[in-house]
Amino acid sequence: MRKPALDQTSITTKQYLFLVIPITLSAVTTPLLGAVDTAVVGRMPDPTYIGGVAIGTLIFNTIYWLLGFLKVGTSGFTAQASGMKQSKELIAAFVRPALLAVCFGLLFIILQIPIEKSAFLLIETTPSVKQLASDYFSIRIWGAPFALLNYCVLGWLIGSARVKLSLALQLYMNISNIFLSVFLVLGLNLGVKGVAFATLFAEVSTVIIGLIVLNKLAVFSFENWRTNAVLQREKFVSMLKMNRDLFIRTLCLLSMLGFFTAKGSELGVEILAANAILIQIHYLLAYMYDGLAGANSILTGRALGQSNYELFKRTKALSFIWGLGLSVMMVILLFVFKEPFLALFTTIDSVKDLALTYYFWILLYPLVTFWGLLLYGMFTGATEGAPIRNSMIVSLILFFVVYALTFPSWQNHGLWLAFIVFSFGRTIFLWAYISRLHTKIAQVCKAA
Repeated sequence: MRKPALDQTSITTKQYLFLVIPITLSAVTTPLLGAVDTAVVGRMPDPTYIGGVAIGTLIFNTIYWLLGFLKVGTSGFTAQASGMKQSKELIAAFVRPALLAVCFGLLFIILQIPIEKSAFLLIETTPSVKQLASDYFSIRIWGAPFALLNYCVLGWLIGSARVKLSLALQLYMNISNIFLSVFLVLGLNLGVKGVAFATLFAEVSTVIIGLIVLNKLAVFSFENWRTNAVLQREKFVSMLKMNRDLFIRTLCLLSMLGFFTAKGSELGVEILAANAILIQIHYLLAYMYDGLAGANSILTGRALGQSNYELFKRTKALSFIWGLGLSVMMVILLFVFKEPFLALFTTIDSVKDLALTYYFWILLYPLVTFWGLLLYGMFTGATEGAPIRNSMIVSLILFFVVYALTFPSWQNHGLWLAFIVFSFGRTIFLWAYISRLHTKIAQVCKAA
């Protein structure tokens, strides 16, 4: 299977976009699982359905995204192994995190009752919204091992620059979810249970197809399997350290989003619904940058594997140019088409009006966050987790400080201000570590 031919000393704009575009299309489909669920139930007359899906989606965003390092870490280690052309390490780069994915997925199923009860202790909402969220959770939880294993499949495909296969899997997952959600909710009137069953089917079937694809790839031959290579202590510990740092990073992010949703819920069902729609837009925007971040991760990992400092510098320059351009374009499109865009999520006028009231905060998001997300891709490609971890911890502290100062008087506007400050903090504090990344890659190249 052909991969993009990357120049040994640098990379052209065409080669960069060859990686960026499929990864972007693949990544932007990820939040569609939640966005489609929200949009489908948004066609129902009661905003309680949107609130139920919002709470249910938040629970799964939390328990899955806490292990999002399975995808990111897999991508970084795979990219480095690909750069060094080590076939045994390519296999190990998938199998190590896959073992963790299955174990954690089964653990979530076993602990589903305490997980659900703990979630509702933290999130205050109405009994009707709680019941709908519980229905959603009790169905989707059975897909946990598959959802987490899918992170490893996609991470391996992206790290080995098989971005078209990654895109195909993501498109299948979301297209199947869309059609089944519409059929079960609008056709069979199954409501929240319908969207949960649709998402469960999409997650399970996608990972089955993904494993078949990996088995068919010649480079992923188990003829080269060696248990001692997979469980090699130094490599395994290195993966665990990286994953620990990314876990803390995700914990900070989801703590902020969970707190944001919980405080919005206290302001009423309609505020909760409006915020849920805007947060879904934020997810779509954030994942738009995943193409650039994913390309950065691949190329930075290869730069290390190939001891190629020029490739890293060129990657950094291209990502800033295209990231800034993408941000400006998204702000313009969001502003010009704001009302039609919101209409995709709900037909309830009161909820749309509230979303429009807070919409300008979403317009700020691309400008304050894009560079931090692109730097994140570079640091993961270099498997440098500590700077990512530290920058998120400081940003979370800043979020709570701003919230405490502004929420009492500004209410939901204060909540959104804290959100934007958090997003900007991710950029500033990670940028402070960029010289460390330059030094690491330069030293590797010099030693080679």
